[in-house]
Amino acid sequence: MLTVTDAALEQIRSAALQGRAVGMALRVAARRADDGSIEYGMGFDDTHDEDEALEFDGLTVVVAAASRPLLQGTTLDWVELEPGERRFIFIPPADEAPPARGCGSGGCSRCGG
Repeated sequence: MLTVTDAALEQIRSAALQGRAVGMALRVAARRADDGSIEYGMGFDDTHDEDEALEFDGLTVVVAAASRPLLQGTTLDWVELEPGERRFIFIPPADEAPPARGCGSGGCSRCGG
């Protein structure tokens, strides 16, 4: 299912403390956009009977049935995108990653490789 990195766990706990959401579950959701890409979202929420609950070092993460297939194999991470700019990112499994737009190394007749 979903993986949450240690860096993301630390930041989620910090956000829960700041937002007075300690003890609440983190809901993670995904949906397929019109262009075929996957849009992700998350926030602190109550749990529902139909949710799948995942435990990560004491943090409960819940996923609704509709989001489960889209989150399969996805990793939630907290990364520095640019110096001083950190954000949560969702990393899909390799088979869901968007196709490369350019040519790789060697063997591509279109690019002269």
